[in-house]
Amino acid sequence: MKCTGKTVKYGDNVDTDVIIPARYLNTSDPKELAVHCMEDIDKSFHSKIHDGDIMVGGENFGCGSSREHAPIAIKASGISLVIAKSFARIFYRNAINIGLAIVECPQAAEAIEEGHTVEADLDAGVITDVTTGRSFKTEPFPDFIQNIISAGGLVNAAKAGIIG
Repeated sequence: MKCTGKTVKYGDNVDTDVIIPARYLNTSDPKELAVHCMEDIDKSFHSKIHDGDIMVGGENFGCGSSREHAPIAIKASGISLVIAKSFARIFYRNAINIGLAIVECPQAAEAIEEGHTVEADLDAGVITDVTTGRSFKTEPFPDFIQNIISAGGLVNAAKAGIIG
C-alpha cells in the first residue's frame, strides 16, 4: 500500500472531540462528518484537504472517547494516512476497523512539517518526506492489517472472505 500527499500537521493529545466535535455525533454519514472534521482547531481543514493528503500528529493522537466517528471523519475528508508519534489504543483499533491507514513513527512525525509532500510505502515500512528528501523506517503493516485497510475496513474484509 502506497500513499502520497501534502501534509497537514497537529500537535500532541489531539482528542476525538477535536477530531469530530460531539455536537455532530447525531449523524453517522461519513460525508457530513468530513465537513466538520477538525473544525474546532482548524477552521480551514475541510477546504484545504485533497484526496490522498496525509495527516501528521504528535503523541497520544486520538485520545478521549472511543467514538468511531473520529477516524470515519478523517478518512471521509480524504486523508489517506495518519502518521503520529503515538496513538490512543482505541483510536488505533477503530482506525484499522474502518480502513484508515495509520502509522506510529515518532521520527517522521517530528521532522515532517505542514505542507510537505510525503510518500509512504506501508508494505516496505518507509516514509519519505519528498520536500526534504529525508526517509524514515517504520514497521510495515502485517498482512492481515493490509488486507483490512485495502478492503476498506473490517466489515468489508469479512464480507469478502479476506479475514475469518
